[in-house]
Amino acid sequence: MGPLTSAFAFSEWLNLLTAFMIGIGFGFALEQAGFSSSRKLVGMFYGYDTTVLKVFFTAAIFALVGSQILNYIGLLNLNQVYVNEFYVYASIIGGVIMGGGFIMGGYCPGTGLCAMSIGKVDAAVFIAGGLAGAFLFAETFPMIQGIADSGYRGAVRINEIFGISPGLFSFLLITAAIVMFWLAEKAEVRFARPEITNEL
Repeated sequence: MGPLTSAFAFSEWLNLLTAFMIGIGFGFALEQAGFSSSRKLVGMFYGYDTTVLKVFFTAAIFALVGSQILNYIGLLNLNQVYVNEFYVYASIIGGVIMGGGFIMGGYCPGTGLCAMSIGKVDAAVFIAGGLAGAFLFAETFPMIQGIADSGYRGAVRINEIFGISPGLFSFLLITAAIVMFWLAEKAEVRFARPEITNEL
């Protein structure tokens, strides 16, 4: 599966089955963590609930360190891990649009699907809006392609942009996470909303 060594090569059907099972597990974990609640999710922007920041930052660090350990012991070839091509201006504009949609709708695409799967109407409307946006983007792409393709940097990793080693980048990210977790705890005390958090 993916860039794992040949000793762990999966057939195509097993690849798809594995991805399906991982997806189910991920959705279950999201729901159990309360990420099907739009109030809990937007709490990150208002400071009264920073669970999203903590969970996803922890997941990112775990994946980063885990992949480097697997690469070091020879079970994973990081040179074969797919890296999305980086378009500077498209990333900035897309980030602003998605961030705005997140705070207005209360979901991101993954949590929206999670909430919709347990019958939340607002999540279904949010997903419908996302699909409409994707359709609009596809239909208008010839007109905005110049912006979408500008600022092309290729398939680069963050540590390569800053000219540092993967190990140093991991150390800096973990350090930043510790500081952010500390600030998040302070924010939850400062902006606590008992009447909201008790309902989650």
